[in-house]
Amino acid sequence: MWSLIVHGGAKEISPEEEEANRSGCINALEAGRTILASGGTAVDAVEAAVRVLESDPTFNAGYGSALNGDGEIEMCASLMEGKNVNVGAVTVIKGVWHPISVAKAMLFEEPILLASGGARRFAQQKQMELCDPADLVSPEQLERSRTGKHDTVGCIAFDQHGNLAVGTSTGGLDGSHPGRVGDSPVPGCGYYADNHLGAVAFSGDGEHIARKTLAARVMHALADGPEQALKASIKELETIGGEAGGIVLTAAGLSGWAHNSREFAVAFMTSDDKHAHVFLRKEDKEN
Repeated sequence: MWSLIVHGGAKEISPEEEEANRSGCINALEAGRTILASGGTAVDAVEAAVRVLESDPTFNAGYGSALNGDGEIEMCASLMEGKNVNVGAVTVIKGVWHPISVAKAMLFEEPILLASGGARRFAQQKQMELCDPADLVSPEQLERSRTGKHDTVGCIAFDQHGNLAVGTSTGGLDGSHPGRVGDSPVPGCGYYADNHLGAVAFSGDGEHIARKTLAARVMHALADGPEQALKASIKELETIGGEAGGIVLTAAGLSGWAHNSREFAVAFMTSDDKHAHVFLRKEDKEN
């Protein structure tokens, strides 16, 4: 058995952006599905899915990331595997095409998080795909910068070997202070994975998510059910005015998702039901 769930961010999606969000999530799902269905690992499936989202300027990750207050792109990404709870994460990294792949390369290194120039130097040493930071700016992001939209992408996979993995990637907030770090690269805040419990990934108001250590709250409450745990954590976030969306997979491969943002693009699939299910909001019927 395998399961896969991806999200394109907790945000507002205009009618003209709906199809791009649906198709982007489905494309990411297909990249991860190909790996899981052939017996590949959850870690590889998560990386593959998130790389697709990082390549799509519809989403605020990789190419098309948000511009900070200096008009530059600083990205964060993380990848965690549930068997030995290894973590790899980068923050405030510039000039790499796929931050999720840099995070994956860090997964079995001693540090769990590298920042800024040190993160890019690590990427260079590992022969990751580097680029001129300006090449990551897309026309779509220049338009989004004027509307203030932002989000984080994420993926959770459960493979045929019984292992979980979770990944996140984000370009942060439009106009943010240079060097700003949100919840996305911090374990226990924006994500977590443990084979004995499950895995979770969040998107939304990063500072609020971090203050409430939202991922840790979900992990401790998974015995109540995946969606119940998510809803309770988001309700707790609302006490300080936060907005978020989250996805979860349990140790048995059961998925769930919830959000209090206006939209939250989500797609999921399992080996038992090979149909790709995609939604832009929880109350919608499937398209």
